[in-house]
Amino acid sequence: MTTMTATPRDSRQWTIDDLEQLPDDGRRYELLDGKLLVSPAPVVTHQLMVKALSSALDAVCPPELVVLFAPVDWQPDPRTSFQPDVLVVPNQNLGVKNITEGMILDVEVLSPSTRDRDLVQKRAKYESSGVASYWVVDPDAPSVLAWDLVDGRYRSAGVASGDQTLALTLPFPVTLTPSALLAPYNR
Repeated sequence: MTTMTATPRDSRQWTIDDLEQLPDDGRRYELLDGKLLVSPAPVVTHQLMVKALSSALDAVCPPELVVLFAPVDWQPDPRTSFQPDVLVVPNQNLGVKNITEGMILDVEVLSPSTRDRDLVQKRAKYESSGVASYWVVDPDAPSVLAWDLVDGRYRSAGVASGDQTLALTLPFPVTLTPSALLAPYNR
């Protein structure tokens, strides 16, 4: 199933209030600047990578930060709502229902239906919203692309694939080996 972009039912743009009226049917509903984005539920490999990344980050996360994973909504404005696969926020920015400010790391795990959106549209939105670090992980050809925000623009923080290691310093020091993230599940 491919990702769909729906147009509003009338001339107005979609808002978070509209999003909250949609059914809980297993699809991922997100908003990007008032446009509704619909994706199918993630596949098992995607979820295994999310689990591995969450665990790796949680193991080295300082106590003033928290590692969360989808489905948690990040809503920086009334017309945008994403569900990052893995995110890091300061404890004081935890909302009861969603995250509206202070996300300092977003990690998106690529799926065939979200690849272009994650690499282009979401990256641009996170950059313009001031998210300090953005990583994209590909579970099919195990790799990690990482960017840090420098002077309002994302700059490469590192790239690794397969058995290469990637040592990152933001939002806190962590070392990742893409192939090792899925190794426990490759039987």
